[in-house]
Amino acid sequence: MHQHFSHALQGTGLGLRRAMLAELPDTDLSDLDFFEVAPENWMQLGGRLGKALRALTERHAFSAHGLSLSLGGPEPLDMDFVDQVGRFLDQHGIRLYSEHLSSCSDHAQLYDLMPIPFTADAVRHVAARIRQVQDRLQRRIAVENVSYYTPLAGELSEAEFINAVVAEADCDLLLDVNNLYVNSINQRYDAHDFLQQMPATRVVCLHMAGHYQEADDLLIDTHGADIVDPVWALLDQTLARTGPVATVLERDFNLPPLAQLLHEVRRIRQAQQQGVTHDRRRA
Repeated sequence: MHQHFSHALQGTGLGLRRAMLAELPDTDLSDLDFFEVAPENWMQLGGRLGKALRALTERHAFSAHGLSLSLGGPEPLDMDFVDQVGRFLDQHGIRLYSEHLSSCSDHAQLYDLMPIPFTADAVRHVAARIRQVQDRLQRRIAVENVSYYTPLAGELSEAEFINAVVAEADCDLLLDVNNLYVNSINQRYDAHDFLQQMPATRVVCLHMAGHYQEADDLLIDTHGADIVDPVWALLDQTLARTGPVATVLERDFNLPPLAQLLHEVRRIRQAQQQGVTHDRRRA
């Protein structure tokens, strides 16, 4: 039986970047419930940065969002790496570990997230790898829907593929609201319809981020801009479906002052609170 840490993760989160560390001591973090880190960027660090992370994990809740597990890849899983991640999660009391529903290796690290073909074979392959990771870590993990830019030949739709993977792996879902919106524009499907097909009871966390508009029909998921109005609207729809699950603001590039990012965190909190109010009215 895998331990289920993820239910303990609640409220609003922010993806922690090293550039933020200098600002944190002088910033009001009262609207922030937790931070999220990429284990690969932090778990080998000692010295000043290692101490800074330890000081934060002692005072705040944390989640971890991996970059390089390559759940869809053809190579065998790197179980030494999984063990390193497990030690990092335990050492810092990290409550949720999530990874991308993608591939990022083929005999070498590709340093990009490649989508997985939406086929029954791929469902079996990925689900078996997720189960392997969960068994090794003795905890449930969550997988994230990724953005992709080329239509994938497949027997299943993207929504059917995600549902099949989480059911067969018996894992959780991290629903990236921005990726859902980006894909709906680029792949020309209805975001609301897609959302209705998601397994709401398996969603343990949401991601929010900005993107770059290359053209009217091409959005690039950059995490480098403010969140746009249609994605805020989709967050409201998502929270209405999932309830007020933990939600993380991701920002990787063009980092504004931390106080400016916390404006978006506050807006996420307001959306979560509105969702609770709607739930009560329905009840």
